[in-house]
Amino acid sequence: MGVIIGFIIAVSCLLGSFYGMGGHLGAIWQPFEFLIIGGVAFGAFVIANPAKVVRDSGRALVDALVGRVPSHADHLGLLRLLYALMRELRAKPRNEVEQHLENPAQSEIFKAFPSVTRDPGLTTFICDYARLILIGNARPHEIEALMDEEIGTHRRDRLKVYSSLMTVAEGLPALGIVAAVLGIVKAMGALDQSPALLGSLIGAALIGTFTGIFVSYGIVSPLAHKVKATRESQWRAYIIVKQTLLAYMNGALPQIAVEHGRKAISSAERPTIDEVENATTSGGSRGETAQREREAA
Repeated sequence: MGVIIGFIIAVSCLLGSFYGMGGHLGAIWQPFEFLIIGGVAFGAFVIANPAKVVRDSGRALVDALVGRVPSHADHLGLLRLLYALMRELRAKPRNEVEQHLENPAQSEIFKAFPSVTRDPGLTTFICDYARLILIGNARPHEIEALMDEEIGTHRRDRLKVYSSLMTVAEGLPALGIVAAVLGIVKAMGALDQSPALLGSLIGAALIGTFTGIFVSYGIVSPLAHKVKATRESQWRAYIIVKQTLLAYMNGALPQIAVEHGRKAISSAERPTIDEVENATTSGGSRGETAQREREAA
């Protein structure tokens, strides 16, 4: 919602000021200038990026527009899942715990927390390292190094969209100049026409330069930074899992281990220690739905 509101403010101030200075809004509407800039920018984006990044860009933009980031309840649900899983690792035989890790879609533990399982990458990350803990002969510092490598790879993959959008933003002013040059070329063919017609053609050409600069600095670049902030908020869940499981591997009790994970949550969304304790020790066996119902009430 913030992205849409910001866009409305920017465009309203731009057009309103132009109109207030006595400008004619119709002069800004130059669809072929827009088509040149937008079409070349999108074509260059497709050329520069693999199909996977192009498809992921759509998801990233939707997430940024709707503000799809983990909430307070999502973080609490993740900590509750980790707590329940560590309890299983601590108390149950290996064959029973493996059933949860090999098929999380059918696991009662994982099914109770849909906010976690709707991210397949995060679910796989949890299961992979819980399985290494279950094997029992892995050293914590080796697991930490492996986690850091995987998290770094995941972060780079998730931020490719940001890098690609910033590259487009950097190129848009130049593409605006390209559109303006083509407009000037068209105007040169009308030198024998009236000054009024010639002036309108030159003005239309200059709209290309204006559009390239405005779209670059006023739309694409801020949107790219919004994508980056959104992706980094989503990526933070991996750090929470890492801190929690490493603490458990180093001998911490499940309740202490989730406190390590809680500290990795942004202060704006971090549940209090009492909330985590109540949700795990008192309500750890209940699902995420019950927790959401209590919050709604």
